[in-house]
Amino acid sequence: MWPSAADRAQAPGGDQAEVIAFLADPASYAAAPERVERHETHGALVFLAGDEAWKIKRAVHFPYMDLSTLEKRKAICERELEINRRTAPEMYLCCTPITRRRDGGLAFGGDGEPVEWAVRMRRFDQSALLSRIADAGPLPPALARDLADAIYASHGAAPPTAAEGAARFGRLIASVSQTLAGVAGALGAGRLKQLDERVAAQMHRAAAILDERAAAGSVRRCHGDLHLNNIVLWQGRPVLFDALEFDDDLATIDTLYDLAFLLMDLDIRRQRAAANVVLNRYLWRSGAELDLRGLKTLPLFLGLRSAIRAMVTAERAAQQRGRAQARRRDEANRYLDAALAFLAPPPPQLIAVGGLSGTGKSTLARALAPDVGPLPGAVHLRSDLERKSLFGVDEMTRLGSDAYSRAAGDKVYAILCEKMQHVLAAGHAGIVDAVFARPEERAGIERIAANLGICFRGLWLEAQPDVLLARVAGRSGDASDATPDVVHQQLAYETGAFSPAWTRVDASASPTATVEKARKALAEEA
Repeated sequence: MWPSAADRAQAPGGDQAEVIAFLADPASYAAAPERVERHETHGALVFLAGDEAWKIKRAVHFPYMDLSTLEKRKAICERELEINRRTAPEMYLCCTPITRRRDGGLAFGGDGEPVEWAVRMRRFDQSALLSRIADAGPLPPALARDLADAIYASHGAAPPTAAEGAARFGRLIASVSQTLAGVAGALGAGRLKQLDERVAAQMHRAAAILDERAAAGSVRRCHGDLHLNNIVLWQGRPVLFDALEFDDDLATIDTLYDLAFLLMDLDIRRQRAAANVVLNRYLWRSGAELDLRGLKTLPLFLGLRSAIRAMVTAERAAQQRGRAQARRRDEANRYLDAALAFLAPPPPQLIAVGGLSGTGKSTLARALAPDVGPLPGAVHLRSDLERKSLFGVDEMTRLGSDAYSRAAGDKVYAILCEKMQHVLAAGHAGIVDAVFARPEERAGIERIAANLGICFRGLWLEAQPDVLLARVAGRSGDASDATPDVVHQQLAYETGAFSPAWTRVDASASPTATVEKARKALAEEA
């Protein structure tokens, strides 16, 4: 049961004034910092002292979180340490008692009686939070890819659990709906009714795949609170921390629902391009058919994540007054607007981007993907990456000539078609980039869309030979193995006739110019 605003307001607090004063005093620490910074949440207090951070749990009892006794707070501190060491071992140091000395004062550790327990952590610069970085400007694609890798690794390390699928998620929906009804004055009863209707429709659509994913092990003990404020750039890599520790049941969820919190947060922060990179990188790392078919759940997952943020923000508004309350209400309504949009996705479509090596197929596909189809944009399948996966190598490992035989090429195109079939059948949009030099290759990708009754557009990129050769010769840090010799071979291809669904695009100029031409071509035929 999700807690109501009244439940939260009535949560009792314990007498921790002495411990708080001790932690707030610079003299309490061996390093004797000049000052101690204090940060608060509804369930914890964090004290930043020098190079370290000390976190204690509030002595509170909410319907969803009981920290009312010292024994329970110790257990939750130990659980927080255990869970977060999985993803941030260098950040989480130990669980330390705050004890009563013989002279009556307090101390860290020692043999005195514990009066409180604290999680001891390494301190990081708040500017390294991904929320701060995202608010400062677009997240670099490389950082978005590293973020997806970190999340994929965390999901892979979490053991599957025997859990329900649709029934479990249905109970969550009912609880959220009931709590939202209590803040209808801030969000509007009519809009909440529309939300319920759209959630119900998406739940009906996703029920079978939710059950299938649960049965296959996709429900795991995940991070559970995976938004940008709980991810930090640590030693040059994004690190997940502050996982939901107080209730294993709340954090035992579908891995795509865990990912959806981050995708929603990125989109709300106007970082849709980064969200698209994260989604595509995660799906490529996974390589699982069940994750591609699981895209059917994404509108529901994104919508519910945003609706919960609307609910929490509206509850906070109810506890404020004046301008602060108005700002909170506006924020809550923006989350609700986003939830309604997530839950009413546009129809899927398929775009194929073809052309010889050096025409900029992948660059164009990446640029188009965030704005195509349901949020956070199209699934982008790339022949170069699928070929590397087929041969079991890293994306930057160069393959030999056997990987580029006719038989290998046919298999790569078959994989692209099979994967895109799953993406489109799940109701998502797709962009696939490959050379598509042979008429039968182009016909094969068109046929997938036709069989599903989905709009198809093909973009054939062209550029002068000297441009292609220069681009390929200067390429570095890319999955493509193409060389100038490969370009010379491709220039001799007989591409045959193109169907009317394909549009030729001059890609001789800058990538920006090519993107503008491609978008214009797609808009003219829409």
